[in-house]
Amino acid sequence: MPIQPKKKNSRRRRYKKYNSAIRRRWILVIFLIVIIILFWRAIDLQINSSHFLQSQGQKRHIGIEKIIVHRGMLMDRNGEPLAISTPIQSVWVNPKQFVENKSQWGKLAGLLDIELVALEKLLINRMQREFVYVKRHISPFIAAEVKELKLSGVFLQREYRRYYPTKEMSAHLLGFTNIDDQGQEGLELGLNNFLTGISGVRQVIKNKYGKVIAYVKNISLPRPGQDIRLSIDRRLQYWTYQELKTAVLRAKATAGSAIILDIKTGEVLAMTNQPDYNPNNRRELKSDHYRNRVITDVFEPGSTIKPFTIIAALTSGKYIPTSRIDTRPGILKLGKHIIRDSRNYGVIDLATVIRKSSNVGASKIALSLSAEQLWNNLTKFGFGKISGSGFPGEVAGSLMNFQQWNKARQGTIGYGYGINMTILQLARAYAAIGNQGILPPISFFPTEAVQGQQIIRKEIAAQTMQMLEAVVTNGTGTLAQVKGFRVAGKTGTVRKYITGKYVGENHLALFVGIVPASAPRLVMVVLIDSPHRGSYYGGKIAAPVFSKVMTNVLRVLNISPDDY
Repeated sequence: MPIQPKKKNSRRRRYKKYNSAIRRRWILVIFLIVIIILFWRAIDLQINSSHFLQSQGQKRHIGIEKIIVHRGMLMDRNGEPLAISTPIQSVWVNPKQFVENKSQWGKLAGLLDIELVALEKLLINRMQREFVYVKRHISPFIAAEVKELKLSGVFLQREYRRYYPTKEMSAHLLGFTNIDDQGQEGLELGLNNFLTGISGVRQVIKNKYGKVIAYVKNISLPRPGQDIRLSIDRRLQYWTYQELKTAVLRAKATAGSAIILDIKTGEVLAMTNQPDYNPNNRRELKSDHYRNRVITDVFEPGSTIKPFTIIAALTSGKYIPTSRIDTRPGILKLGKHIIRDSRNYGVIDLATVIRKSSNVGASKIALSLSAEQLWNNLTKFGFGKISGSGFPGEVAGSLMNFQQWNKARQGTIGYGYGINMTILQLARAYAAIGNQGILPPISFFPTEAVQGQQIIRKEIAAQTMQMLEAVVTNGTGTLAQVKGFRVAGKTGTVRKYITGKYVGENHLALFVGIVPASAPRLVMVVLIDSPHRGSYYGGKIAAPVFSKVMTNVLRVLNISPDDY
């Protein structure tokens, strides 16, 4: 009979059951211990350590920081800097933190050269804010001293300030920016959307003093402003500025302006005005000094319009260069208006009308044409229209519609009165004469392929150039001559129209020149406003400026002299 192991198996099962119960009890005990520890830690954090945790939370918090980018650089056509943004520090405070050190306010105010009362007023009214500028764009030396003070709630922020290496020399052309580096005048304003970058944004960890102690991640990447190369030649700008300023000071003139254009492309190579200003010193900016008179001021062109009257005559088919005009006795009456020449030139041809600058001759030619013919010719050259340069504040001038002209108006327009224009418009019109009758577009950027508009026939442009060359050879513009080069040009002396009448003691002295006359490359307009010492004739004080500037310009541009 087999043996039955019932008792042994039963003992084994009881032993396993006992061990399992022991393990469950230990696991339960361990869980209870962990829960008690966690519970105790929670109580400790909430009650015993709450002050410490709050303090640490205040010391470190996640914030958003702007990544400041610099404004694009303006350069001349050769890459020389004309306007650059340099890094600079500004002082700001967190009023809630800084108020804890009110006894230190005097130190900061003294260092920043501001009145303590002004500082208190600034901060007390802004206590709810976390960011308040105290002083912007301070010198590196002062920034270092502010940092050395280690004042709670006082911080330095990196920004950018615009700097102009050429100072007054290019001020009217470039303009300037405000304290936020945004364009306010000139090309800085006109190109602001391109020059202004887009700031980035990143997440950072700051301590209780607002200082960044760690960078978390970039939210958006920054995009710096675009660098732009201009058509301006810094060397030409220098000589134009220097000679114009010298002439204005010597003549004790009220103001002066000058511009140089590339005849083929219409590129602006130089542009300057007097009086000037330093865009690096914003404290002394005067509105009357920083407007660009070349672009914004209009004037009656006087005798400088006569070549266009002659062109209208040649275009009409009624005249040829040798046609004769009877200017005797040197006086022409048109109703209440009396037109005079400096003397009786007698019967002269068209070239002599230009060379001697006969008012009577120009008026008779204008009156011999239909008003529509003369008006159409002048508008073709861009008079009475904006050039399309894109320069801020450019004006169109005024040329009354021919249907509103009477005989007196038509006659006076023939020699440059009753029509208003800017220096830029006058320079562009003369560029068309030198460019074989093609009116170029105006550009402030380097240009290669240019398609201008053919507004007069090539032969008429060539005939007019010959007449203008005679003005400089043995006419009113002899002081505009440049050694080794043939020059074509026209002088102008205009009485200023002030408060409803022409004032005898106030004149505009003008000269427009084209060089080299054999193969025209450059055109320059010089205007001296209200000279009060010495001569006031354009041929005497404006023409020499052209000569001195072009003597240097033609050399540095390596333009070959004419073969006589």
